[in-house]
Amino acid sequence: MLENGRKAPEFELADQHGRKHTLKALLADGPLILYFYPADFTPGCTKEACSFRDLHQDLLKAKLRVVGVSPQDVASHKRFAEQHDLNFPLLADPDKKAVKAYDLDGPLGFGVRRGTYLIGADGKIKDSVLADLRIGAHEAFVRKAIEAGASL
Repeated sequence: MLENGRKAPEFELADQHGRKHTLKALLADGPLILYFYPADFTPGCTKEACSFRDLHQDLLKAKLRVVGVSPQDVASHKRFAEQHDLNFPLLADPDKKAVKAYDLDGPLGFGVRRGTYLIGADGKIKDSVLADLRIGAHEAFVRKAIEAGASL
């Protein structure tokens, strides 16, 4: 994981609708929760994505947004988002450029580690959590970020 206080690495990735997103553009509206997950449609990743979906109204009140990143392609993200009625962007990173930039590449380059960053509007990492198998730790992290709210 990258250290708190560090400038978050820039990226440009397409979402489930094929629209390109950069970190700079995502931060234009304020702080961001950027989470990395191993794969669409796996039980843990589905549970995590649905918990973020269910927190959507609380996130909006706190002026926070969630964006997910994984190596699957745009088509996979589109099916995953539609099947689970996800209300936030899922960014496709098939070359794992963002995954590597955020230090979440799996052991020996296989897979992706489950990590979540809270990035302030200034582009700096405010907090992070790495909890590969503990999905609940990510939801708790997001709830803590919601409590901090717009002070980010």
